[in-house]
Amino acid sequence: MHKTFTPAGPARPSAAEANEAIRHLVDTRVDGEWPSEAYEFLLAEWAEASRSEVSPAQ
Repeated sequence: MHKTFTPAGPARPSAAEANEAIRHLVDTRVDGEWPSEAYEFLLAEWAEASRSEVSPAQ
């Protein structure tokens, strides 16, 4: 019998939370340096949250 696994780690942020984190990252960058790795990570989190918050069309 197949059981559904529930992750023990923290839940993913909502799309709004990920978007706010992206805004904060951009607003607080230092020396005009672009934090590409952090931005890419947050963008992926936002994209995943956006997909899960939108129900498929029927």
